[in-house]
Amino acid sequence: MVSELEAAARRVAEGDGGAFRAIVDATSARLYRLAVRMIGDRDDADDVLQDAYVRAHQALASGGWDGRAKIETWLYRIVVNTALNFRRGSARQKQRMDPREPGAPPQEAQVEVRQLVALLQKLPDEQRAAIVLKEVEGLSAAEIAEICNCSEGAVEQRLVRARASLRMRWNA
Repeated sequence: MVSELEAAARRVAEGDGGAFRAIVDATSARLYRLAVRMIGDRDDADDVLQDAYVRAHQALASGGWDGRAKIETWLYRIVVNTALNFRRGSARQKQRMDPREPGAPPQEAQVEVRQLVALLQKLPDEQRAAIVLKEVEGLSAAEIAEICNCSEGAVEQRLVRARASLRMRWNA
């Protein structure tokens, strides 16, 4: 059974540029949330997500998605890689997050969220990607392994190390 997103991806590969809009509409909220968690800054996350979508569209149009992975998993991988490339190439290491949004939590919770975001930014890239994909996005170790191009054992190891590091820094 082919999902609507996979059908849209195939239409993009066949030259229907408008079909990409369906992919963006269906995935933008999740992928933006992932980009914010990976980067730690909403403005930079916008840039990362836009760049990731450009890369995804170019890859789809040129036959770069072969259908072996779910389109959502493939897009997660592109966003993670784009975010990691941004962090590596960026001289700006902002560690802020704007908590002012509808339904924002109480001030005390906002402070804790900012602290957690700052701690996430201190994790090595691979650990941060694993913990965000697991705990924020709710993906399985198998899905994370596919996105990060590593084994499930490596994902579990990254999660253990990330949790230990976060726990140690939180309690310090």
